[in-house]
Amino acid sequence: MKHAAGALLSSIRLDRTLRRSVSVQLYMALRDMILSGALRAGERLPATRTLAKEVGVSRTTVIDAIDRLVAEGMLVSRIGAGTYVSETLEDQSVTAPSQGAVSAGRKPRLSYVISHAEPAYARRAWLPHKPRAFVTALPALDAFPMAHWARLSARHLRGGRGDVMGYGQPKGLAALRRAIAAHLSALKGIRCDPEQVFITSGAQHAFSLIGRLLLNPGDRVWMENPGASGARNALLSEGAELVPVEVDAQGMVVSDGLAKAPHFRLAFVTPSHQQPLGHVMSLPRRLELLQAAEQAQALIIEDDYDGEFYFGNAPRPALHSIDANGRVLYVGTFSKSLFPSLRLGFVLVPERMVAAFDGMFNTWASGPSTATQAIVAEFMDEGHFATHIRLMRQLYKARYEALLEAARGLPESIRLQETTSGFHTPAFLERSVDEAEVVAQAAEQGVTLAPLGRYCLSPVSQSGLVFGFGCAAPEDIARGMGILRELPALR
Repeated sequence: MKHAAGALLSSIRLDRTLRRSVSVQLYMALRDMILSGALRAGERLPATRTLAKEVGVSRTTVIDAIDRLVAEGMLVSRIGAGTYVSETLEDQSVTAPSQGAVSAGRKPRLSYVISHAEPAYARRAWLPHKPRAFVTALPALDAFPMAHWARLSARHLRGGRGDVMGYGQPKGLAALRRAIAAHLSALKGIRCDPEQVFITSGAQHAFSLIGRLLLNPGDRVWMENPGASGARNALLSEGAELVPVEVDAQGMVVSDGLAKAPHFRLAFVTPSHQQPLGHVMSLPRRLELLQAAEQAQALIIEDDYDGEFYFGNAPRPALHSIDANGRVLYVGTFSKSLFPSLRLGFVLVPERMVAAFDGMFNTWASGPSTATQAIVAEFMDEGHFATHIRLMRQLYKARYEALLEAARGLPESIRLQETTSGFHTPAFLERSVDEAEVVAQAAEQGVTLAPLGRYCLSPVSQSGLVFGFGCAAPEDIARGMGILRELPALR
């Protein structure tokens, strides 16, 4: 056993194959021994030369590790007497659990809102890191114009340090807000001032901020059922009482919402491409929803998460564009139109709410990095964004057609539904088929499917699956469908 004129240190092991330096490894090993009680308060450490020899490192490495622990107050160096574990740790109950150990302490006390919302959260599996059939919500990353993006990024980063590294404007970069306003006018027929646009760290951040500003705990919020689970979780976290509202081929069934909660505070809808059923909300249903909101003095969140990618007939105008009373907050995201890791979205608010949102953003809300916003603004101003959208419409249409072609010959127990936009579509299952079993069997073969139940706030009569086709090449789509044909759960 190793020994020294001080504590026994035979447990220290250093691995030179790791990226972490040996000095940091030694520091962490000594720190863990102190916190775990293996080195007791007042105990002396070996001399630095002795420890360096026994561990097999230079004395400089040992001194560096010990100096860090002395600076943290865990060790005390006494001139002429050696280095000791600090006496201040004697009465402390600090312990460092071993690797893989589970803390036996009490669970932390959560806020009332979170602890009561937690059982209703949608448990969403993490998307695979690599695109494959039939991952949802992931765009065609392989078709993104990375060369243009890299050029704009490099140009921006060579700019003035104040522009690149500063805090930026609270509500978002003015150039990006102007570009978004122009885009909404051209694509969606939405007339708005850039001052109505607020930049957020993605759509879910926008939902959370809206809820924080507008909701009191217990306020009732209409949610499409099935519907977007990310928005559900964000609004639950802000204290909302969610009301599941039925969805049919025309979109949210307003009469069902009025029957369940006539005095609602917010309604959440995806009218351009219902998530996950893919329906487009009809004009009569949109007008009915706007009238219900006006009567209840409520507001509507319009989530247009993939509205740019229609490939059927001309899309209907946004709900916001026919709102005459300032009831609609329009939320968009660049996660689908560009790529998810941007963490970039926006909310367009009615004119009468600009001052309230300005107050929130000026006081404490913070958005994405200024550099990211500037690059996206230039990407849009130079026309790359519009070109990318046009190309993606063609690409997604081709991949959707590949999906329909590959779906021929599927068992009769599964019926793929049609869509005219976006990059996902559902398939309905016969009652005898267990959607969870289909998902599990497909996953074993490397195919990702989302069960319809994942999107439901309360159970619905129809079971099904959601097929994403945006991130998978036609050959991957064909391979995935071939696997599904042979699944025992579908037979």
